[in-house]
Amino acid sequence: MESIAEHQMLRQRQARFERLAHAVANPLHRYLVRRVTADMVEDILSDTMLVLWRRLDDVPGLDTASAPDPDDVLPWCYGVARGCLANARRADGRRLRLVERLVGAHRHLPATAADHSDLHEALDALGTLDREVVQLWAWEGLAPRQIAEVTGLTANAVSMRLHRAKRRLAAQLGRKNPVRPGHDGAEGRSSR
Repeated sequence: MESIAEHQMLRQRQARFERLAHAVANPLHRYLVRRVTADMVEDILSDTMLVLWRRLDDVPGLDTASAPDPDDVLPWCYGVARGCLANARRADGRRLRLVERLVGAHRHLPATAADHSDLHEALDALGTLDREVVQLWAWEGLAPRQIAEVTGLTANAVSMRLHRAKRRLAAQLGRKNPVRPGHDGAEGRSSR
């Protein structure tokens, strides 16, 4: 249960934040409007205000009793808004690159998708951990030491699991003893 002193401290903190927000919200809004599209302004302003709440004790020029002087607090708050803006731009860039990759991958898909049901059936026959190791190796292009980081196994254990799983997959897919191009499977055998 919250004590009276804790409740009083929280109220004082809220009052300090409200005084700060009253002094900086409009200037921060104008700052952001001039730098980003209208649909991003409110989100970045919200992020900025959240950081200001979390770091309320770090705001220079903000005392406990009186309304802050904007000249004292705004430069630091602009710095926070600038950081939130940079984070939003990075996130937006990541989203855009992902969409471009997805659109690019979609353009390169064959008109008729290949039937991989045998492969998926063979993968499903593996144990969960072996399947994950194979997928990390084949689909994500990770090396055994990287797979070890992901799974918590040793690199040696990953290599052994990968080797055994690939052998089981080959057997499951009927490619245990593939016929090499240019060679007759019956070559060297007597027909008697």
